[in-house]
Amino acid sequence: MRVFHFLNSEYGLDDIRRRRLRISLFSDLNDPFELLSIELSDKHRRQEFKAVKEEMARTGGILCFSKRWSNPVQWSHYADRHRGLCLGFEVPDELILPVSYAAKRWISTDDQLLMPNYADNENNRATILRLISTKYSHWRYEGEMRCLLLLREKDPEMGMYFADFSSELRLVRVIVGAMSSVSRADVSAALGVLQDNVRVFKARLAFKSFSVVRNRDQSLWV
Repeated sequence: MRVFHFLNSEYGLDDIRRRRLRISLFSDLNDPFELLSIELSDKHRRQEFKAVKEEMARTGGILCFSKRWSNPVQWSHYADRHRGLCLGFEVPDELILPVSYAAKRWISTDDQLLMPNYADNENNRATILRLISTKYSHWRYEGEMRCLLLLREKDPEMGMYFADFSSELRLVRVIVGAMSSVSRADVSAALGVLQDNVRVFKARLAFKSFSVVRNRDQSLWV
C-alpha cells in the first residue's frame, strides 16, 4: 500500500540520509484523546484504564501516515506550512491499520481489559487495536493510516525511537513542498544510491481547487 508521511525539511532530509523514520510515542501525539476513544464515566474504571494506557504508551509506538499527499491542510500542519517534504512509502497491507473516525466515544462492558496480562486475551487484543485506531471525527481530513511497533532501543544521539527503511518500509517518493527552498541537489545528496528507485518532484498549489498537485514545469525547481 502506498502511504505518505509529512515532515519539515530538516528532519525530512535527515531521515532520508539516515534511512529511517521516527516512531511517534502515544504520549507525544497531538491528540489528547489518543487511546481514550472508549467511554470512561465510571471513576473506578477510569483509574484502572489509566494504567492500561500508560503500559501501552510505554511499550509501543506508531508510524503515522496518510492515504493522500494532496491535502493542503496537512502540508500546513505537518510539513512546516508547505516548506517541508512529504515522503511516500510502500508498506505491506497487513502492517497498516486504517484509522476510524467517530463522533462519540464507544462503550465497552469488557472488564477483562483491566486485568493483569490483558494483552494475552484475544478479545482484549481486538479492543486494543480499536483503541489505537479510533479518533474523533474532526480528524477525518488526515485520512490516517498507522503502523504499530514495539519500542526497542533509543537512538543514543537523539534519545528517540526510529524504524529503519526496509522492504517493509520502502521509500518510493519524495515530494518537495510548494513553498520549500529544498533543491534538487539537496534531495539527490540525501538519497544517494536510492535515487534511481525514488521518484522526486516539486509540488504546487492547484489552480482550480483547494488541493496540492505536482508541478510539471521542471524549470521552476532548481
